[in-house]
Amino acid sequence: MLRALQHGVMSGLWIQALAVNTVLIALAQRTPLLTRSGWVHAAALGTILWGCLGWSGWLAVVAYLSLGTLVTKIGFQNKQSRGLAEARGGQRGPENVWGSAAVGALLALLIGAGVEPRALLMVGFAASFAAKLADTFGSEIGKRFGRTTVLISNLRPVPPGTEGAISLEGTLASAVGSIVMTLVMLALQLLQSWPLAGLVMVVGLLATLAESLLGALVQDRVAWLSNELVNALQTLLAALLAMLLMAL
Repeated sequence: MLRALQHGVMSGLWIQALAVNTVLIALAQRTPLLTRSGWVHAAALGTILWGCLGWSGWLAVVAYLSLGTLVTKIGFQNKQSRGLAEARGGQRGPENVWGSAAVGALLALLIGAGVEPRALLMVGFAASFAAKLADTFGSEIGKRFGRTTVLISNLRPVPPGTEGAISLEGTLASAVGSIVMTLVMLALQLLQSWPLAGLVMVVGLLATLAESLLGALVQDRVAWLSNELVNALQTLLAALLAMLLMAL
């Protein structure tokens, strides 16, 4: 009887998730955050998150999307004039949605399926988005305000926008992005303590630096290694590292 009751609650949550995301995405398609197909995929992602984690997991990723879009718009005309702006006027497509969120969605599905320990998977979930927002903050602020841009692998000066390039301003912005996303997770009680939040903050920055190193050493030499795949690898590294450190 208890199992039947739990099944009914979960079924109701998924119905709620589908209904809420269908309505909201239908209304949001007029906004320039995502392409039309991007919104469809965002609806699928949102349904997974709400169905597995409830409204708090969904809201955390909405916050990630909103913050990432806002920072992309900072100095957009300046970046566009230098050929450094995001394509499509900063709108994200399906490849961007899943490049950023595939790892988080998989962890949410594991949590929703009852895989334990839930707290460990949740730390991985939080770290994946902290790392991605750190990357977005660092890239967008660095391209606009970075004074000296160097290649992370050898510290030689390179033009802004070069794969694997970092700057002091961009690195500080990455730290801010990781902190902000972690605080969102903490405020929504997806992270249960300040020590775990501190771990996620640090991992978010480390994974971003590792992503820059991967870009510097490998990305231009491997034709199939797209930006979206690199983003997915970055979030996977962040999730695994955070879970490993928590387990230890």
